[in-house]
Amino acid sequence: MRAYVFTNPALERHAGQFVWLALDNEKKSNAPLRKKLPVDAWPTYLLVDPVTEKVLVRWVGSATVTQLATMFDETYGSYTSPSDTLLAEADRLFGATRYEEAAAAYARVLERAPKGWSGYARTVDARLYALTRSAQFEACVRQAEEALPRVAGVPSFASVAASGLDCAMSLPDSNLHREAMIRSFEAQARSAIEDSTLVIAADDRSGIYGMLVDARHTLGDSLGERATLEQWAAFLEGEAAKAKTPDARAVFDSHRLSAYLELGQPERAVPMLQASERDLPDDYNPPFRLATAYKAMKKYPESMAALERALPKAYGPRKVRILRLRTDVYVATGDAAAADRSRRETLAYAEALPEEQRPESTIAALKKELEPAKQ
Repeated sequence: MRAYVFTNPALERHAGQFVWLALDNEKKSNAPLRKKLPVDAWPTYLLVDPVTEKVLVRWVGSATVTQLATMFDETYGSYTSPSDTLLAEADRLFGATRYEEAAAAYARVLERAPKGWSGYARTVDARLYALTRSAQFEACVRQAEEALPRVAGVPSFASVAASGLDCAMSLPDSNLHREAMIRSFEAQARSAIEDSTLVIAADDRSGIYGMLVDARHTLGDSLGERATLEQWAAFLEGEAAKAKTPDARAVFDSHRLSAYLELGQPERAVPMLQASERDLPDDYNPPFRLATAYKAMKKYPESMAALERALPKAYGPRKVRILRLRTDVYVATGDAAAADRSRRETLAYAEALPEEQRPESTIAALKKELEPAKQ
């Protein structure tokens, strides 16, 4: 978004309506604000009331320039001249991550919405996310099925199909319609990413490719899974080749690494990550990802060297992930003593983080791993 969307001149007309803020959730100084403005998926964009400091609208995922501009216009108009209190309440609940209540509130909005309502797509997207986060997968599937014909030809067609596929795969195996629904949403999601006239962000297309891989895996189609992985990798390589700046190219690094790892070809990631580390020397992500690739290649000294370059640049919860990878490298090399020391260092660092940033599940896992050492 930073490299492709926020630089677009079409957004300049909103400069006098909003104060722009980019929040680095990894920084300790931002922990109190993270508590006030909770985020559980990246990227997330929040439109905040400057008086009450409450979230007016939450947008999860990437967006096109047109989608952002429409959201800005609708939110600014509603804020300066409130007209739809029902939608405002649903947005407030969604902004507060009260997902079960938000899903119900958005359902009431959709029930009363007139035919052709301009806010339909955004509301459906929000409700589908709220249903997913509150594990209401059957309701999510029904909502996606109902919405798909109404969002045909607009960017939300892709996100609705993807949400439907995600929820269908999350249904229990005992659901007799699960496989049929997976196949149906899979076909719709594939048609979305193959439709060049559908204006959606490249990383959103990439995310859907990842879901299509999961769908083939879920259905037990190993050949189809690998073919989709190759298609995903080829798509990402094509997008990276079109990038005009190192920042824009690096946008695709994490997705490409994931695809290459799934293909069992981590060596394909090395040249791109070396280029990103050279071009973005202050960013911990390229050496961290390079360490991940080298570990998969069983090149442990190279992996450890990359981690040592990443650690001084990292901070906050993300540093915990880097320290965890370091422990895994020690384990892979058979150095139990070094792995134990690394776990203890990681645990001490994680527990010292502010409450809003503390990774409790990781802390619990580390303590469990360290239990045998106490006996």
